[in-house]
Amino acid sequence: MSLVVRNTLIALAITAALAGTVAYAVNYLNNARVAELSAVEDQLSIDILSLDTQFSLLEAAPCDSSASSTTLISELANMGDRLSYAESQLGSDNAQVIRLKEQYSLLEIRDYLITKELAAACGGAKPTTVLYFYSNTGDCADCDKAGYALSYLRTTYPTLRVYSFDYNLDLGALKTFITITKVKRDLPAFVINDKLYYGFTSLTELEKQFPKGALASTTTK
Repeated sequence: MSLVVRNTLIALAITAALAGTVAYAVNYLNNARVAELSAVEDQLSIDILSLDTQFSLLEAAPCDSSASSTTLISELANMGDRLSYAESQLGSDNAQVIRLKEQYSLLEIRDYLITKELAAACGGAKPTTVLYFYSNTGDCADCDKAGYALSYLRTTYPTLRVYSFDYNLDLGALKTFITITKVKRDLPAFVINDKLYYGFTSLTELEKQFPKGALASTTTK
């Protein structure tokens, strides 16, 4: 066997080995990613059922459940973070992501309504709430920045109730909610303690939209 032929065969073998290694690595990573996302989806489904059950318990004994109501804030927030991760990995047009987002939106609306009912029926302090309407179809240049700002506020003031809604979601209850709150398609849009604001420039300007002392009163001791 000539030197040229031998070197050619060796080069082909090395190339085949490298291709096989790359293919194996890609397949392994894809399988790991699918498994991770499946776990996220399964956990989201469990969380949705758990939150729905907790809402039913709150409705059955509203004035005896203030602690449980407070706990729901962090649970909804954590669930929203996992949903955002699934959306970033699978895409906003993924059927499973859309279904989970619809369920999550319904839970947010339900929590918002129950929170208002608890404050009215039980004589407690009115919580500070933010309804945030966004779009992720490329027609809202400031939505990402607004989302980050609200995430910061939610972390800084743990009892602040932030509800995020995809304005484009084809969900009857959400469309009715948008009509009732009179939110126009001028995104990002915020309803802060029942007052409507449009646009986002900075965190400082957003904080100015809150009633005086509202954020300070939501800080945990």
